[in-house]
Amino acid sequence: MIPHESITSPANERVRRTARLRDASARRETGLTLVDGRRELARAAAAGVEIPEVFVAAALVGPRPTAGGAGDERPGHASAVPDDLLVTLAARGTRITALAERPFAKVAFGDRDEGVVGVVRMPTATLARLACRPDRPVLVIEGVEKPGNLGAILRTADAAGLAAVIVCDGRTDPANPAVIRASLGTVFSVPLAVTTTAEAIDWCRGHGRRVVAATPAGARPWHEARLAGEVALVLGSEAHGLSPRWAEAAGRGLPLETVRLPMCGAADSLNLSATAAVLAYESLRQAAARTDGGAAGSPPHQPRNEGPQDVQRTGR
Repeated sequence: MIPHESITSPANERVRRTARLRDASARRETGLTLVDGRRELARAAAAGVEIPEVFVAAALVGPRPTAGGAGDERPGHASAVPDDLLVTLAARGTRITALAERPFAKVAFGDRDEGVVGVVRMPTATLARLACRPDRPVLVIEGVEKPGNLGAILRTADAAGLAAVIVCDGRTDPANPAVIRASLGTVFSVPLAVTTTAEAIDWCRGHGRRVVAATPAGARPWHEARLAGEVALVLGSEAHGLSPRWAEAAGRGLPLETVRLPMCGAADSLNLSATAAVLAYESLRQAAARTDGGAAGSPPHQPRNEGPQDVQRTGR
């Protein structure tokens, strides 16, 4: 059985405080965020992230509680079949709270919930704390605006075995619950840093990273550039592209080359996360080719599908 408390009113202060974590200001103030879904919550737990509390739809842990007042909270015990994840979290000291339908709807993400919402303390993501392998590429994403794009990029970085993702001058934060959901929880396992463009440039220079930037007028096709190894793959926002600071840094000695992806149809750009995936998997292909030829730097795993793709120009 899973020891838990029960809350029946959407006006409960804990429920209201938790719901506010969907706002960026509340996340910044508390250092906490929300994780929707079992898979995402399990990956946070596997990464050792602190999970102070989990809210569960009452039907999953026992009989639905009877109606109560605005502050109704009371201890209870599960009579339903225990959930392994909840059992594990409870054993680690996570507070498990069952919510009736109305309060759960207040903390959950629309109709896409899975009956579980976790409150987690988001790990600090700074360049000073970034630990990543020097022999694998990093993705540097400047000015990303859409949580879905950032989440998909983290998912790609995890799948392609990249060393890290660096978000500079972003307009969405990795602690956004929509980012966590779109990343399938890989935001907790992929080495990640949030910084400014100036600091990202200094980091690339200080760590000996060659910079390959995807731009609409890139000097060479994407597949002709060396994308494996100690490289930083740099992408700008779909709306504004890369800032001029990268070109200015190149004029001061930063090793930088630009690449392009062809656009064969009516659209003038790829989605940002799609461009990141093209470059990430080309880097993986190149690393595998180097290994086959006897060079060092083997990729973490072989691509499952390879072949020519009619890929297009960067999503700017």
